[in-house]
Amino acid sequence: MKSSDPFVAVENIYTPRQRYVLLVASLVGLAALMAFGLAQYLTAFLAAGILFVVFRPWWVALVHRRRWNRRLVAIGLLLVTVVVLVIPFYALTSLLLDRLIAFARNPEQLMGVIHKLERATGFTLTEQLNVRQVLLQVAQKVSSWLPTLASSALNFLVIVGLMLFTMYYMFMQETFFLLGLHRYLPFRGETLQELGESLKNNVSANVLGQVLVSVVQGILTGLTLWFFAVPDPLFWGVVAFFAAFLPVLGTPLVWGPAALYQFSQGHNGQALGILLVGFILIINVDNVLRIVLAKRMGNIHPLITLVGLVLGVEIFGIIGLVVGPLLVSYFLVLMEVFRRENRAHKTGQPT
Repeated sequence: MKSSDPFVAVENIYTPRQRYVLLVASLVGLAALMAFGLAQYLTAFLAAGILFVVFRPWWVALVHRRRWNRRLVAIGLLLVTVVVLVIPFYALTSLLLDRLIAFARNPEQLMGVIHKLERATGFTLTEQLNVRQVLLQVAQKVSSWLPTLASSALNFLVIVGLMLFTMYYMFMQETFFLLGLHRYLPFRGETLQELGESLKNNVSANVLGQVLVSVVQGILTGLTLWFFAVPDPLFWGVVAFFAAFLPVLGTPLVWGPAALYQFSQGHNGQALGILLVGFILIINVDNVLRIVLAKRMGNIHPLITLVGLVLGVEIFGIIGLVVGPLLVSYFLVLMEVFRRENRAHKTGQPT
């Protein structure tokens, strides 16, 4: 029986191989187009995936083991995210940005400190115009890393809303989401397991572990500056919290200049005290915590973290603190998978 559709009998000009290639190209092109359109909100989806990994042990314990209501647990996790993460992060970064902008617009206080250092050391350090330009550049750079805060409040609410909405459906449709990853990602089962383990280690080391290290470092730095009478220790403690994410420079970027400030004011004993506490206590606490947490929460090499931070923050903003090291780790994992499978292919062994 002939089909009534006149297009069925029309000969297609493409071979099956060409149709396959064009299908893949179409999928890649559409995915790239969607990624380009959603680039402004990419941080929301990345943050949702990271928080899904962070909270999944809680989800498994409450939903799969204790059989609690899925919807109530998902809403509870969203509330924890807002109260514990979103609101404090917004407050801290707003404080940092506002103070940087204030310093950039009115550098007279900073210039007074610099002039005192010049008189004490006998060296001419800089001019007021240069200081103002440097501060403006620093403020603009930090603003580019925190686009959700530097832009409108509506944009911030949209990104947070997308993050929470994505988290909700990742938890509510957990089985469908995980099966989709196994079905559509072009990797073998053991490779997916390695990538999943790398994701878990990176999130543990660079989210839970690094945040804990940064909190301890920020508190110690703030208390040290308060004890030695440095002005505005709360603000500099917040700055130390963010600086502690850098595995090489870290909090010395804060308490080092604070010691110079006290020296410029003629308080040599207080300056020496800040340096002693910084070198003896703060740096050593940082080193001990990083070693302990690296073993307990994810064995991530410091070089991977450093390269990932530089790469991630430049591309993804503040969320790059986690995504950057994850990209480097995934690259190394896939290189190892390629080496293993290529060697097995050469020897004729099954992969």
